[in-house]
Amino acid sequence: MSRSTIRPERLSRLRTLCLALPEASEKETWGDPTWRVRGRIFAMQKGNYAGGRPSLWVKAPEGAQAVLVECSPERFFVPPYVGHKGWIGLHLDGPRLDWDGVHTLIRQSYRLIAPKRLATQVDANPPRR
Repeated sequence: MSRSTIRPERLSRLRTLCLALPEASEKETWGDPTWRVRGRIFAMQKGNYAGGRPSLWVKAPEGAQAVLVECSPERFFVPPYVGHKGWIGLHLDGPRLDWDGVHTLIRQSYRLIAPKRLATQVDANPPRR
């Protein structure tokens, strides 16, 4: 992988959240980690280049992209290439991350991408720890 700009502990936590989902796997694509279910990407960690801003890209439920970007543009953005398909970008370089929110976004994306049988095994909103 190219020189990472994401904090190692944050990348490790993303891996843990993504790989805990049924049949999830990790594959490096375009120099960045992607998480997949049966070959289909449900989450991507991007921004790993000099001067890049680490971020997480996930598929969002219909209408969520516009709401999130409008309400919190310092945290959320429309990512290039996949933004027009309803994906949302979340900046990962802030001093604090809402990990419950990140977990929810990952699970929602997984449910939108995974085959129905697998998607139904995952609660849309995980219990708070």
